[in-house]
Amino acid sequence: MCQLLGMNCNVPTDIVFSFTGFAKRGGHTDTHHDGWGIAFFEGAGVRHFVDHQAAVESPIAELIKNYPIKSKNVIAHIRKATQGHVALENCHPFVRELWGRYWVFAHNGDLKEFAPLLDGPFRPVGNTDSELAFCYLLQQLRARFGDTAPPLDQLRAALAELVAGIAAHGAFNLMLSDGSALFAHCSTRLCYVVRQYPFVTARLSDEDVSVDFSQVTTPEDRVAIIVTEPLTTNETWTEFRPGELKVFVDGAPLA
Repeated sequence: MCQLLGMNCNVPTDIVFSFTGFAKRGGHTDTHHDGWGIAFFEGAGVRHFVDHQAAVESPIAELIKNYPIKSKNVIAHIRKATQGHVALENCHPFVRELWGRYWVFAHNGDLKEFAPLLDGPFRPVGNTDSELAFCYLLQQLRARFGDTAPPLDQLRAALAELVAGIAAHGAFNLMLSDGSALFAHCSTRLCYVVRQYPFVTARLSDEDVSVDFSQVTTPEDRVAIIVTEPLTTNETWTEFRPGELKVFVDGAPLA
């Protein structure tokens, strides 16, 4: 299956360090070579990059590793295809508009006998179970709340219910963001780390690279990194419980 990477921060931050290790899993230290993608929220806009090439071979991935785009919410994905052929339209993350906001979604898993009726404006372009699930989620949210976004607590409760229903069809590890919060659901495997003062030096597990975060941050900065498998060897990563939905705001999980 695929792997996920998310970042949620209290100030715009670049993801170069984490993405450098993550991209190595796209065909070098792991077998996720069926495409990749990444999306950065910047204000009301989204920078969205996808490529059907393996991340270790993609010149676009090299651009991301060398261009420190700063964002408060980032979602990235490396693909090992289970449903849908290897093509650009099947590369995560997917982007749609709802309530005048962009929503970004990526999925790791495999859904069986999942064929919901789509009767609104949200339709998949590719042929993955992931994009179908994303369109269904947005359709159901719009059906529940109409044209106005609900408060965060109501949105969280609705997503928990909807996601549990989809996860009954198989593994449904996901990341979803509208630029103000990052939602992460675990079916089988997700973990996270919160980097905050006092910052330490972190070392990647997939490449011989380390960063002393105390030299590139301020004491007020806080960054949450959420990923399928830990990216570093010397940080304490917290595992999600199966079936758990967490919401990250300003670099930390909400209670």
